Amino acid sequence: MKEVILIKNGELALKGLNRRTFEDMLIKNMKNRLRSLGDFTFEVQQSTIIAQPDSEDIDLDQAVERVGRVFGIAAFSRAAACEKDFQKILSCAAEYLEEDLEGASTFKVEAKRSDKKFPLTSPEICREAGGYLLNKFPHLTVDVHNPDITVNIEIRDTAAFIHGRQIKGAGGMPTGSSGKACLLISGGIDSPVAGYMMAKRGLSLTAVHFASPPYTSEKAEQKVHRLLERVTRFSGRIGLWVVHFTEIQENIKDNCPEEMFTVIMRRMMMRVAQLIAQRENAGALITGESVGQVASQTMPAIACTDAVCEIPVFRPLIGMDKDEVIDIARNKTDTFDLSVLPYEDCCTVFTPRHPRTRPTLDYAEKAETGFDWRPMVEEAARTARLVVIG
Repeated sequence: MKEVILIKNGELALKGLNRRTFEDMLIKNMKNRLRSLGDFTFEVQQSTIIAQPDSEDIDLDQAVERVGRVFGIAAFSRAAACEKDFQKILSCAAEYLEEDLEGASTFKVEAKRSDKKFPLTSPEICREAGGYLLNKFPHLTVDVHNPDITVNIEIRDTAAFIHGRQIKGAGGMPTGSSGKACLLISGGIDSPVAGYMMAKRGLSLTAVHFASPPYTSEKAEQKVHRLLERVTRFSGRIGLWVVHFTEIQENIKDNCPEEMFTVIMRRMMMRVAQLIAQRENAGALITGESVGQVASQTMPAIACTDAVCEIPVFRPLIGMDKDEVIDIARNKTDTFDLSVLPYEDCCTVFTPRHPRTRPTLDYAEKAETGFDWRPMVEEAARTARLVVIG
């Protein structure tokens, strides 16, 4: 019996004349994600992509698990493919779903006949298949409203496909279909979630991490590597730029008003990240900020930070509270346990005792005049170290 994966692409169906471009990108992403398991052949039929393993040795359990983390997929099913002969379809359905049907009390049959040349209509397929399965599994009863199992029969151009339940996919848009953006990642709970959410909207990611040795340790950087490894299960490969930020932070400490340390640090980070984004052909920055969570995330502070930006800054968590972010970190990205490991990051270095929560742009610009930061920013961006994750 030949097994395939049936993939429903959901939101891509709304893309009109550009739909095939998005489907091609989704297929490319799936090929990349499945490559280490073996080769697959992909075929697009109506709103479904059929992924067929080229070898019987391929671990389809692993393939299904990976497909479930590919953005752009609304739902998918592991299915049996058979000839479009109705008796063979009935036998295949009973054999392929035997274990599920044996363990169920109620069932129903749903049919989709894309190939209109097939001699039976969809209602006829449902009726005949239902009767056949009742004879094969006499303990079953039909429940069309809330069955324990739904037997799906799809008659398509090349074959008939039989499957049970559909599995919810990761949703969103294919990674890379919306361009590229640069994620500022500290090692906390928020930034990995922010990267995940923007990858879900079709952005491919590059990342920037600011290290401040000796105030931050090598373990803090390794923590970021591990966080991004978990994000790459959804986003694909990420290039991480590690920026040596110590000199800039020490100059902020020595030459700027203490109450403005955090805001000025954020402005410097944005400047460095923009230079790296330019190198990476990234069109936006991504941060994990939400309004009012800390002193640097009030509206005036965010306005002071954004004033140095020449490209958009995406903040997908801007209206979320911490519990909502933690829920995603626990149940979607699986990054929460790593994020709470107690390694210092540069955002906590030289934290002011009484930060100014409502800074003005004039005051922020004046506070930066205590040292010549421009060559330091350029040097930090130029000497950033690239690590490829995933």
